[in-house]
Amino acid sequence: MLQNIAKPPVDLAMQIWPRLRDEATSLQGAEPLLARYANATILSAPRFDEALGNLLAEKLAGHELNAAQIRQLFTATAQAEPDLIEAACRDLSAVVDRDPAAGGYVVPFLFFKGFHALQAYRLSHWLWRRNRRYLAFYLQNRISDLFAVDIHPAARIGSGIMMDHATGIVIGETAVVEDNVSMLHAVTLGGTGKETGDRVMIGAGAKILGNIEVGSGARVAAGSVVLQNVPPCVTVAGVPAKVVGNSGCAEPSQEMNQMLPGDCISI
Repeated sequence: MLQNIAKPPVDLAMQIWPRLRDEATSLQGAEPLLARYANATILSAPRFDEALGNLLAEKLAGHELNAAQIRQLFTATAQAEPDLIEAACRDLSAVVDRDPAAGGYVVPFLFFKGFHALQAYRLSHWLWRRNRRYLAFYLQNRISDLFAVDIHPAARIGSGIMMDHATGIVIGETAVVEDNVSMLHAVTLGGTGKETGDRVMIGAGAKILGNIEVGSGARVAAGSVVLQNVPPCVTVAGVPAKVVGNSGCAEPSQEMNQMLPGDCISI
């Protein structure tokens, strides 16, 4: 079971779905070359979950498993575990809320590989917990090949997660990531134990290695190597990382402020 996952509103998918469809329709008008893609993934689907299944089928299909098989597998998974769809909605909302480049729902849904990798991981994690280990490992390999993101299917990841840029993210087998965490590219969560709490922001290139707990509301600065537990609501930086100040706000994962305490801007 995922730890400390706050239940989102049961109608979150219904709230997102009309906006996603409207934006997909606008995309068709603005870029005719992508009209077929928008229709095949979003506009041909009656609900958010089916659109997500279409997306993952399109992305993950290969020589071993075709798109129809991936879609069937995702549909069975979503029916058995509705929380998977709720988590996907919270992840998508997190990207829209925290990343100015998103500009709405359709761009991250169709084009942001951090979102794609995370939803594909959720499918592999469901398979792992049902002892379908070979298929889970296959999906891990596909995710790594396609998105340059390597998440062990046994890792436990909450919801409301944003992987910004995502290239080079590695999350190990024993890692536990709670809710509302933001991480940038080239982040490594390795070793054993609870790697991060909730509402944590992990900067680009940061490494969290060993039996480490990062307290809720903390920030890990870009390029840092964390080898000791991080208290809640602080900023750590350096190699090895040390506390350099407070986190500056209650929810750094929402603010996405990467400036260190005392930084100034020169013009």
